[in-house]
Amino acid sequence: MVDTITPALARQIALTAQGFGQPHPASPDGQAVAGVVDRLGVLQIDSVNVFERSHYLPVFSRIGAYPHTILDAITGAPASAVRAPNAPTTTDRPTTSTPTTTTEEGLIEYWAHQAAFIPRRLWPLFEFRREEYRRKGSGEGGWLSANPPLADWLCHELRSHGPLQASAIEHDANARTGAWWGWSEVKRTLEWMFRTGDVVCVERRRFERVYALPEQTLPGSLLHTAPPRDDSIRELVLIAASALGIATEADLADYWRLTRAPVAVAIRDLEENGSLIRVQVPGWETRSWTTPAWMHRDAVVPGHIAATALLSPFDPVVWCRPRTERVFGFHYRIEIYVPKPQRIFGYYSLPILIDDRLVGRVDLKSDRAARVLRVQSAWTEKDAPPDTAERLIPVLRQAAAWQGLAEIVSTGAGNLGLPLKSEINRPA
Repeated sequence: MVDTITPALARQIALTAQGFGQPHPASPDGQAVAGVVDRLGVLQIDSVNVFERSHYLPVFSRIGAYPHTILDAITGAPASAVRAPNAPTTTDRPTTSTPTTTTEEGLIEYWAHQAAFIPRRLWPLFEFRREEYRRKGSGEGGWLSANPPLADWLCHELRSHGPLQASAIEHDANARTGAWWGWSEVKRTLEWMFRTGDVVCVERRRFERVYALPEQTLPGSLLHTAPPRDDSIRELVLIAASALGIATEADLADYWRLTRAPVAVAIRDLEENGSLIRVQVPGWETRSWTTPAWMHRDAVVPGHIAATALLSPFDPVVWCRPRTERVFGFHYRIEIYVPKPQRIFGYYSLPILIDDRLVGRVDLKSDRAARVLRVQSAWTEKDAPPDTAERLIPVLRQAAAWQGLAEIVSTGAGNLGLPLKSEINRPA
């Protein structure tokens, strides 16, 4: 018999699995940050920096204001730690070879959900994806098959000189094509090699990838232990189920951007071995058909969720928009690419989580020059609690302090704008 989970309980299970509902530590440390990363398994990267880079925000949402340097330290070994022996830190370029610093600790960037940081221990599980990119890149009409000398030359450069940004590589093919965003042939080749695993990203400088050979930063224990494709997908589905708590097949596939057919096979295997438990949630139907769901066997069923948080547009709670609507009844779209006159909620609106509901959104901008956190607009859903502004203020103040900003200024725009402005201006 399939158990029935109420929609409210499904929300609570999902949020508990995502790390919400626990008091924030008084002084978040490396252990607290690592706990969030291990729980989620992935931090999506995005270039928008109007409030804060997206990969920092899921940790802040779950444990509060932590030192950025903690996450910086684990998002890949610093390039200086894996450069070629005796390589200078100036622009002078060495001619010696092969660095040897490797580690299983920390995070590494790869195409996991989108571009994302993942624990290095998960690197072998994505070998099937790297192999798919190899087939695409080396097949007829593929970029790598058309440019093998350049790929070989780039490997030689990285082997000789250690980690390099594309912009630092001297080659006739390293010139932009077309408009300012047009990639050079060097950059395009490095990006294909990044997908195939022939190079890795060891860090970002001003958001530009720094490339290295895999053996310059990853140990052999991770480079030579890839499980078979089906086993990798099964393990990734299990990790996704643990992070989501309760999920449909589509949700589990989306977490790592997997195709549905192998995910369905993995779910069947995991259900048979007791790792996943099949359930149904009223209201999760699609076109009058019941949509089956599964709970991870270790999912916690809480009695209540007490939380107030701002979520990144790329937080796992909301990054799958159909799931967000199904679980929370919250229609959310980021409006970065929407012309300003057509925006409804603002350029970079962050969903507001209060307890087990998404109750609104707030468009934030860190004005670093003026040291001001600007609330461009704030909006609530029709069922938001009346004390939403009051509960949101401490989170905004913590966010401002975390960003090194001294003041919060609200325009008053949006149906939450004036209540929020009143709370901001209320004497302490």
